[in-house]
Amino acid sequence: MTRSPKGSIFRFTLSAAVIAAWPAAAWADSSLSPYKMLRSLQFMQDSVVLGDHSAGDMQRFMLETIDNRLRSADAEIFSEPRNADAALVYTMSGGNPATLSYLVARDVDGNFDARVVNVLQKYFDGRGMQVAKTIGDLVPEYRHTALGPYLALIAGNITFPTDARTALGFFDEARLSAPGTIIEEAALRRSIVASMGVSEVEKALSYSRHYARRFVHSPYSNQFADLFVELVVKHYGVITENDIVDVLEPMDTARRQEIYLRIARAATLRGNQELARLSATEAQRLAGLLDGNGQPVLPTLYESVASVSSSDVVSAIDRLSAVSEGTLSERDRALRNAARSIAEQILQPPVLDEPIKVDEPRAGATGQALVAPRPQSPMQMEDEQQSVSAPSVPEPAPAEANADTQPGAADGATGEGGPVLDFVKQSRGRLGEIDALLEEEGNIK
Repeated sequence: MTRSPKGSIFRFTLSAAVIAAWPAAAWADSSLSPYKMLRSLQFMQDSVVLGDHSAGDMQRFMLETIDNRLRSADAEIFSEPRNADAALVYTMSGGNPATLSYLVARDVDGNFDARVVNVLQKYFDGRGMQVAKTIGDLVPEYRHTALGPYLALIAGNITFPTDARTALGFFDEARLSAPGTIIEEAALRRSIVASMGVSEVEKALSYSRHYARRFVHSPYSNQFADLFVELVVKHYGVITENDIVDVLEPMDTARRQEIYLRIARAATLRGNQELARLSATEAQRLAGLLDGNGQPVLPTLYESVASVSSSDVVSAIDRLSAVSEGTLSERDRALRNAARSIAEQILQPPVLDEPIKVDEPRAGATGQALVAPRPQSPMQMEDEQQSVSAPSVPEPAPAEANADTQPGAADGATGEGGPVLDFVKQSRGRLGEIDALLEEEGNIK
């Protein structure tokens, strides 16, 4: 078995427009070598993640045409290592795995490395863990070849569930050996996930910076935005405001505002007032730079929801009431209504039962009757949860109550403010359950 020569991963710098202008007949030419067709496919895929979304249709056409070419080619054509590698790379580039099985079944001369074929077949069948050791050995062997970056990426995917740190090494090798390509784009996204999995916050930030500067226009950038929002909300404190600004700096105004809004909403649902207000304020500022085309209502909404658990709950109710439902999506209307309901309940005094009269011996040494505050009904919460639709996201941890700043706190738990304080703590803690109140919607962006 001979492999592709070193340096064969470099690709022709054809423009997407030139490739798209080629007639279909040229691609259907039975004399065109598979490796030449593959190089054009690779360039087209790289163009897509760099922002040329118009190349998507051409990419699908190329995959179909290469598939036909591989299946119709004489078996001897794969004695050329570049063509054999092209068939393997095609499979790892979104091609039909069944085509590889078809070619291998006809490979009587051993043109395909059986180890690589076995890894790919197991991987695409969902049995990648069975070949984890094999692919780990193949990665250094195929380094600097056409297959190297693809095998490293697959090795990272297979290894991640059991060993995220080792997976990070594979992802690093994949992206560094194929800069500016769809391989680097995918490896960066997965590196963010892996580094978060091992609590390497600084690494996750570094990968996020690289992604934002290189692939902000990728069709997969929405996945990156979700990952970055999760990173910020979970690790705010380690991650600073300057870190957020640094990552988002290369993006256009509309995209930055969108991500700040996502952060504001996620932070609101987790009860992180500081981050919610910071992000909502920045989104509001960016909305002013969009000449009225932004969404100034949403920053106000999220900031107001975040204020529900603060001492400024009265103002929060006023601001929530001022937000017009007609300007909100169904998801955000549900969030607004749930937050306003909780804020109103926070301001209601606790309802006390009538004193319970007991026999003198049970009343204690002073002979005083016992007074018990009415506990919150578990059924009440269940009814509320069923009445509001919600995005299906993980339930956030409840926001911590700060008893030192609340009315009645100075009276102590056993003084006149005791029942009030208990009620306030319970009600404020329910801000973190807004997401649970909204759990059935399942329409998160």
